[in-house]
Amino acid sequence: MLVKDIMTARTESVKPGLSLQEAARKMREMNIGSLPVWEDGKLLGMLTDRDVCCRAVADGRDPILTKVGEIMSRNVTSCFNDDEIAEAAKLMGDKRIRRLAVLNHDRTIAGLLSIDDLAHHSSELAGHVLDAARATRREMATESYYSA
Repeated sequence: MLVKDIMTARTESVKPGLSLQEAARKMREMNIGSLPVWEDGKLLGMLTDRDVCCRAVADGRDPILTKVGEIMSRNVTSCFNDDEIAEAAKLMGDKRIRRLAVLNHDRTIAGLLSIDDLAHHSSELAGHVLDAARATRREMATESYYSA
């Protein structure tokens, strides 16, 4: 089965010049935790709720003046819409991410593949990704505990 068969196809996106406040409002209204950042047909990054919290709010940035492009995650992991689901799940587990940008071969956005999409298809694949993400959190917690 292919990624395009289970991904969320209709994906909202934002431009890097949008204010953080407007982007966060859009995320709240749509009840989502991330937005791809596009400009001129190119995927520039991903804005996540964690970016908003840990890169903007924690640093005291003004959400009206701060632009999405200033705090977005830039190194976006992606796959193609005709990749096998198992390959995409392995990539998510290896990178320890819960959302994967899905591209068409012309590099335009096809959608997003989330841990929820995987869970609806295969609890085993979703479990693999979640186990990898949990391992990272445990490692981070242990490192900060022992470095204090």
